[in-house]
Amino acid sequence: MTAKPRLLDLFCGAGGAAMGYYRAGFDVVGVDIKPQPRYQFEFHQGDALEYCAAHGYEFDVIHASPPCQAYTGMRNITISRFGAAPEHPDLVDDTRRALRATGRHWIIENVQNSPIDTHIILCGVSLGLPELARHRHFESDLLLFAQPCAHRSVPYTIGVYGDVPNGRRVSCPQFRLSRIAKGLPEASRVMGIDWMTWDEIKLAIPPACTEYIGRQLLQQLEA
Repeated sequence: MTAKPRLLDLFCGAGGAAMGYYRAGFDVVGVDIKPQPRYQFEFHQGDALEYCAAHGYEFDVIHASPPCQAYTGMRNITISRFGAAPEHPDLVDDTRRALRATGRHWIIENVQNSPIDTHIILCGVSLGLPELARHRHFESDLLLFAQPCAHRSVPYTIGVYGDVPNGRRVSCPQFRLSRIAKGLPEASRVMGIDWMTWDEIKLAIPPACTEYIGRQLLQQLEA
């Protein structure tokens, strides 16, 4: 039996990205500075970039999702309401340098307004999550393709973000966004994730996104 290609999942969180890559056909190993008791695969707690420097060469592909909080729209909302927002690390450039140094293929994921060199933007609606208001941006050393955004094809979408899933009504015409999820069960359905807490899922990458990317990666690795 041919061994599955190995993928290193840096800044892995509770494993939304990991699940998508696993479904695509990868053997996944995750690393995060915080404990991740609900991560579904092999997990190592520690500094992601240090682990990458020591072990990145052992993998076929490396995915990294450095912290996004410094770039999100939620940070701007917090500043407008309270005059300030907590400081968060800006690790995108350091992450890119670490990935390139391994000599392996790599992907960086982050949000709009982050300093990644966006190659593709994935829309949850276009990947079979018809209620999800969420875009994710990806940079890679490999050529990747994206489905067009499909938000305009649905009457409304639901947001999975914020302090609590309170069903609060919001308006964002770009995403057909109408409200925040009413609770964790609804958020789980909308995201296609059934093992996370609210604080985990609101930061997660929908597995549908990385499954879509993972299948492209496999085709290129096998070429």
